[in-house]
Amino acid sequence: MPPMQREMLQGKLHRAAVTDCQLEYPGSLTVDLDLIEMCGLLVHQKIQVLNCNNGYRLETYLIPGARGKREIIVNGAAARHAYKGDRVIVAGFAFYTDEELKGHAPKVVVLNERNEVIA
Repeated sequence: MPPMQREMLQGKLHRAAVTDCQLEYPGSLTVDLDLIEMCGLLVHQKIQVLNCNNGYRLETYLIPGARGKREIIVNGAAARHAYKGDRVIVAGFAFYTDEELKGHAPKVVVLNERNEVIA
């Protein structure tokens, strides 16, 4: 019997600030590649975006933004659920066996209103 796998938080950007919304872009969430790497996530990984301003939650995937620009851009249909300046949590999940979970801790990167790391 294969080991059970549990879907757990892998990493997140906590309270990132939306820098733009592009309704006509064909979907997903654009995030500065530096920020993606800091929280241990991968380009094209499935994520949840939790809007702290309006409570809306959506599922999409990450696309790389320019390094160092600190952009968080909500694209496509999801752009109807955010405004520039909204604070969001970008959470990525992964499957782990019970053995892999021993000592596991998600990478949490806390950001300020300019998407600079504060913790």
